Amino acid sequence: MDSTRVTEHPTSHERPQPGVVPADPRGALLRTPEPLTTPPASALPAQTRTGEAPTAPACAEHGPSGVPDGSSAVPSAGGGEHSQPADGEPDTHRPRPASEVIPAQPGAEGQDRASVAPVGKDRRTGQTLLHGPMPMRRDGDRLRFVGAATRRIARGIDLDEIVMGLCRATVPTFSDAILVYLRDPLPVGDERPTGPLVLRLRRTDRIPQERDLEDGILPVPAPENSGLATVSNELCEVRPGGALAEVLRGVRPVFADAPAARAALPELLGDDLAVPPGQRAILAPLRGRRRVIGAVLFLRRPERLAFEADDLLVAAQLATHSALGIDKAVLYGREAYIADELQRTMLPETLPNPTGVRLASRYLPAAETARVGGDWYDAIPLPGSRVALVVGDVMGHSMTSAAIMGQLRTTAQTLAGLDLPPQEVLHHLDEQAQRLGTDRMATCLYAVYDPVAHRITIANAGHPPPVLLHLGGRAEVLRVPAGAPIGVGGVDFEAVELDAPAGATLLLYTDGLVESRLRDVWTGIEQLREKLAATAQITGADHPPPLEALCDEVLDMLGPGDRDDDIALLAARFDGIAPNDVAYWFLEPEDSAPGRARRLARRALARWGLEELTDSVELLVSEVVTNAVRYASRPVTLRLLRTDVLRCEVGDDVPQLPRLRQARATDEGGRGLYLVNRLARRWGATRLSTGKVVWFELNQG
Repeated sequence: MDSTRVTEHPTSHERPQPGVVPADPRGALLRTPEPLTTPPASALPAQTRTGEAPTAPACAEHGPSGVPDGSSAVPSAGGGEHSQPADGEPDTHRPRPASEVIPAQPGAEGQDRASVAPVGKDRRTGQTLLHGPMPMRRDGDRLRFVGAATRRIARGIDLDEIVMGLCRATVPTFSDAILVYLRDPLPVGDERPTGPLVLRLRRTDRIPQERDLEDGILPVPAPENSGLATVSNELCEVRPGGALAEVLRGVRPVFADAPAARAALPELLGDDLAVPPGQRAILAPLRGRRRVIGAVLFLRRPERLAFEADDLLVAAQLATHSALGIDKAVLYGREAYIADELQRTMLPETLPNPTGVRLASRYLPAAETARVGGDWYDAIPLPGSRVALVVGDVMGHSMTSAAIMGQLRTTAQTLAGLDLPPQEVLHHLDEQAQRLGTDRMATCLYAVYDPVAHRITIANAGHPPPVLLHLGGRAEVLRVPAGAPIGVGGVDFEAVELDAPAGATLLLYTDGLVESRLRDVWTGIEQLREKLAATAQITGADHPPPLEALCDEVLDMLGPGDRDDDIALLAARFDGIAPNDVAYWFLEPEDSAPGRARRLARRALARWGLEELTDSVELLVSEVVTNAVRYASRPVTLRLLRTDVLRCEVGDDVPQLPRLRQARATDEGGRGLYLVNRLARRWGATRLSTGKVVWFELNQG
């Protein structure tokens, strides 16, 4: 008979069954085992159909040798669920026995049989019913059980799954209750614990039934309270050199009635709790690859057959496989944490709030088991109220891909700070990728949006084209030269300049959104365009859909089997800056320029109704323009922008950036930037390809 078919079923209690009652608050809901039947002494055990009440064979009269009269020491055909057919008997298919069936073993002691109380008769067979599963007495049963239990434990990938697998595999087949203690905190890998050894109760499982009210599942408070109780000593500090420390150091499981265990259990469970008498409890240390990480206590009811010496070997196997699985789960959890932190730090924590554009983003890893990847997005404020929008994808889904992605993203931010054209940024990214290695390939799309000119400049390096959703609900795929991926080397990148009307939404994404095993990239792009158009129809032609809701709707287009790659999504809503909110002038680099700048700023503020800012703006404009005129050789630019704040920008052809310093008492100058720093809401200086821009912002009252 297939051992997997036989042994997996008795250890599974995950499907809801009738008769489910609550277990310990820290345990799981377990099914109350159905009673077993005892046939007449002369009858062979009956095989049951799945779903029917199982029957267990009764032991025949025993002779002096402990072997049933008229039979050999080898179990007869049909003598248990794992027995083989006798010679000459056809090996017909027999249905899987119910989960509570444990084969009766020859040689059972008479007092053990008497301790299993009959509770009634089966309505179909008229045979006597017994409580609870009977113990495993044959080596074959133990081997099959250990094989099934270790397979179930090995299926877990995290700590909770492994501990639950241990509990569900052993209750009720091997024990009636189990307590799992783990070290707190659990050491990871080669970490050497520095504090004392502390064990915390991680999980308990048991068989709940009405007889708990009478007998209880031990440990229970002793002696006056025999009702069902929970273990109160959830946290145990192991005393160095104590009895519990000696048992854990010994690694091998021991019976509870052993001298070492009798002294160790009160330390683990507390002085007010006791375990069943005799060999009905096994304390098994959990030892990982390098150190003890916990302990397991297996318990049986007083009316059930006690553990045997061979059961110590079973407990040792269960403890060993569980400890190694817990070690792997802790290491996996640490790696997953590192991967999550790495991916989180590689991507922007928050998006900026540049003038004239609203932003929203999403990132989805390819799978829970592969949480890092090479996809990234970014939004970088630029001088002149512009903003750079970047999305890229490094090939692969490994830590190496994530590390390369981080380097390319940092490089892109640095290049954006130099205010280079988009095609030049991609060219330098291509050179950087070649310096990182010969096989460092990535795609990238770099766009610069100017809210004043309502224009956007886009350069592409082998990335899927962006989609523009217009205010009226029309969605179009922008025609952008594809270009070669970053890392190829020796190629030129081309930039195109397109209109970016107010109210339009630009969607940048990675290929994981539109490409999968079920569809090619262009089919996915067309589906994305249709999805955007359908979403825009919901809100109407005059009202663009909210950005956050739009991102969620876009991700909803992913169906089962569509998550083959990471997904990075960046949405930008173009609001722009109205022409009547912008004032722009050229000033000749001469001594009269600061005075002219003050007059022009005063007139613009009067036109906008911001006269209360006149004194501050005149003072700051005069200081910044004076510094620019002193070193400039070409006309100086002055621009005022009215949005939610008042922004002033002064540009010149000198690349050196001003630095704030503390002027000495004898210095005639050097106090202009100090005034700007004290009066402005924010200020800064940015180097351009043709010079620099110094800007400051003031609140509008």
